[in-house]
Amino acid sequence: MHHILYTGGFLLGSTHQTAWRKCCSSFAKMMRAVCVDVPGGPENLLLRTVPRPQPKDGEILVKVHATALNRADLLQRRGLYPPPPGESDIIGLEVAGTVDTLGPGVNRGWKPDDRVMALLCGGGYAEYVAVPEELLMPVPPTLTLCQAAAIPEAWLTAFQLLALIAQVKEGEVVLAHAGASGVGTAAVQLVRLFGAVPIVTAGSPEKLKMAEELGAAAGFNYKEKSFAQGVHDFTGGKGADVILDCIGGCNWEQNVSCLATDGRWVLYGTMGGRAVEGDLLGKLLSKRGHLLSSLLRSRSLQYKADLVSAFSRRVLPYFSDRAASLRPVIDSTFTLEHIAEAHRHMEANKNTGKIIVDVIPQKQETQ
Repeated sequence: MHHILYTGGFLLGSTHQTAWRKCCSSFAKMMRAVCVDVPGGPENLLLRTVPRPQPKDGEILVKVHATALNRADLLQRRGLYPPPPGESDIIGLEVAGTVDTLGPGVNRGWKPDDRVMALLCGGGYAEYVAVPEELLMPVPPTLTLCQAAAIPEAWLTAFQLLALIAQVKEGEVVLAHAGASGVGTAAVQLVRLFGAVPIVTAGSPEKLKMAEELGAAAGFNYKEKSFAQGVHDFTGGKGADVILDCIGGCNWEQNVSCLATDGRWVLYGTMGGRAVEGDLLGKLLSKRGHLLSSLLRSRSLQYKADLVSAFSRRVLPYFSDRAASLRPVIDSTFTLEHIAEAHRHMEANKNTGKIIVDVIPQKQETQ
């Protein structure tokens, strides 16, 4: 018997059915993603169709509903911060979505359609991403997937800096630069959770107000006056026990000036330059100050897995509907088609909190 396959517009005999199915299968394994062929400005971000990743041993394929911008994304777009060897060259360090496919060897109980959020080495600006299962976290039931996309990179960075690097203690004063940024808004809330006292710097009254609404005990507009003097006034001359610094070079003198004796200065970015001129070492030595630094993207899978586990245990339960709960701060939402505009928004320092990219528009999001 000669079998016929009806395609909707024409008929195929059995000799062509296999080829047709393979063709359909190949289309089904494609996805939209943002690519950068030539490093440069936001205009170099190109939305195109690329092969969908296949989950390897111990990985889970996640259908991405939303991702979020990080400063590292801007650097990668400009060719200044390449992904670690072997990782996706698609930009994007965090996503939220649903479990699509389980790779071989997955054994942590995840099921298709589970709502998840994930820390990535890359690949977030796409409709699908393959993630080691150790880096997945369940989305708290009180959050949408767009809200959840604001958590992994920023909150895990802040948690790492405070809990593992600085080892913040109850009652200590913590100065967070860029207090209205994604990491800054997370840090303010985590410092409060750990029983310490957060203070911040920011570049506008609106950003300072946001930080104070989240729990900052004081805020200093670095464009108007010396933040070091503000820290001294707030602490009665003692200084900050911990400084979280994503600015770097241009702030070093004020940082050392307002660092408490035996304080910890944690560097995790150099937005204000890398060069330092002057007696940094001598002044730091006179305070017995500890200069620490850390990046997250280049850490090993085991380190990140341990970090995700600790965060899930110590912090994730506090994302709830209770009055004193933690919350991700979202500045604005863009679509993949408007990713260049999202990058321009961040480069202009207009955001307070996280910039979200809707991969599946909210009206289509499955809660």
